[in-house]
Amino acid sequence: MDDTILPVSATTGGKMKLQKRWTLKTADEETVKTLSESLKVSTALCRLLSVRGINTFDAARSFFKPELSQLHDPFLMKDMLKAVTRISDAMEWHERIMVYGDYDVDGTTAVSVVYAFLKKHYKGELSFYIPHRYREGYGISRAGIDHAHANGYTLMITLDCGIKSVELITYAQSLGIDVIVCDHHLPDAKLPPAAAILNPKQPGCTYPYNELSGCGIGFKLVQALLKHWKLPAEEAYEHLDLVATSIAADIVPMDGENRVLAYYGLKKINESPCLAIDTLKELAGVSKALAISDLVFVIGPRVNAAGRMDDARKAVEFFIETEPEKIGELAAALHSDNYERKEVDKTITMEALELISSSPEMQARKTTVLFQPHWHKGVVGIVASRLIDHYYRPTIVLTSANGKATGSARSVSGFNIYEAVHACKDLLESYGGHFYAAGMTMPEENVPLFIERFEQVVSQSILPQLLIPEIEIDAEIHLSNIRQSFYNTLDRFEPFGPTNLRPVFVSRRVYDYQGSSHIVKENHLKFRVHQHNGYIVDGFGFNLADKYHFVTEGPFDMVFSIDENEFNGNTKLQVRVLDIKPAA
Repeated sequence: MDDTILPVSATTGGKMKLQKRWTLKTADEETVKTLSESLKVSTALCRLLSVRGINTFDAARSFFKPELSQLHDPFLMKDMLKAVTRISDAMEWHERIMVYGDYDVDGTTAVSVVYAFLKKHYKGELSFYIPHRYREGYGISRAGIDHAHANGYTLMITLDCGIKSVELITYAQSLGIDVIVCDHHLPDAKLPPAAAILNPKQPGCTYPYNELSGCGIGFKLVQALLKHWKLPAEEAYEHLDLVATSIAADIVPMDGENRVLAYYGLKKINESPCLAIDTLKELAGVSKALAISDLVFVIGPRVNAAGRMDDARKAVEFFIETEPEKIGELAAALHSDNYERKEVDKTITMEALELISSSPEMQARKTTVLFQPHWHKGVVGIVASRLIDHYYRPTIVLTSANGKATGSARSVSGFNIYEAVHACKDLLESYGGHFYAAGMTMPEENVPLFIERFEQVVSQSILPQLLIPEIEIDAEIHLSNIRQSFYNTLDRFEPFGPTNLRPVFVSRRVYDYQGSSHIVKENHLKFRVHQHNGYIVDGFGFNLADKYHFVTEGPFDMVFSIDENEFNGNTKLQVRVLDIKPAA
């Protein structure tokens, strides 16, 4: 069911105050009841399982107790035998092998895993290559192929890229370089002429799971090589911390194999992490056990910052280094890059918001497309995401690089921005992406035409409700459900991610408790609330100060997640309030 959708209010303090729509997920109550009886847990928890598609005892057991034995045989992946045979032959013939990957977290962790593994088993000439974001751009580059040819490399293993590089792989082939493509992006109709293609999304591949990260594909290659060489399978598990980092940072679905890999990757990170991640964690001042959210917001940005602000090679060097002193130096460099990235990101976001707020015409649009030649290419995607927090609509931020306008697109929930960009392809020199994010390059003189075309395409295709932020609610509960035993079971839903987001609840007809709720630091709300039976719950709501009158006037409905608050050595449950509105 959808609650009443209220209109967007005016801009306040440079940020649009957006009324959110609440959508309560539905589950078959008979299925929930049956599941509750078989699991012997509350119907509230079983409803959370059911809306995630977990409706049987066996499915619930697999969900709560992931096992490495649930990982699929890597040879079920199309071309895997071709790939391991070609790599084994290259090693036997002492060929020069290059491991090539993208400059983001997924690409650099993938390269680190495959390079470190091969380095351990191959004493011949082995190197890695990461294209420079600004000089070469995304994916396989001609410069990278020329470098391989000039240095006598005859085998390239690409990771997190290559599935769309038909012409470049044809070029590499003409120079006598075989290419093994390991990629997880959606292929075009024409596949590259590679020696082997490892991608569960390609036609004819019957691999049981097709949502692996790029690093996940690299991990399956390592598994296959170990099996082919009749070596212990456990050796692959040494790399699970980096695989989990890629899964978190690339925001792939947290189900199937990804859930198993992330679960055991987190376990490794918190029990016996590689020195690189342990050093970054210490540098960031994190002392608690890491969750997926920490990989997304603490580890990932520091790794990504290398490619955004400088050269992503240092991220791979960081992960494959074994000397503690050198790791410390590289960690400090990544930390510094991330600090610079945050400053640049903040400055550009402020400039972008000023451009929009000073233009009534721009505010009235259903899209945001901004172009400023001086903006830093490494952060335009981040800035696009920040603008959606203020003006909830498909957004593109462009800058100038090598005489061209280039940038990143970000979408709102439910809208395919790649298709919208594709509809403007005649104005573009190159583009790529997926449902929620895309990148493009065009002649600078095409920017005004592109702005108008993109607005027209989106206006004609986007549903009005998609321009209103949605909060998906897993279940309605009473505040009295918020007990430690309930939270302990919720904790077992980790690791969280797409298809298994942190559970969100709604409680109806909530009241302020004796005037205890109040505004803090101008923009935020600190809650102390109760329902009719007097059970008291504390909580916090970021940027909800404009809704304080709903609290004082009461009663109100409240959407929230549940977490633990640690203060002065004491731990207690609290709610993180996402939105409130007057009770019906």
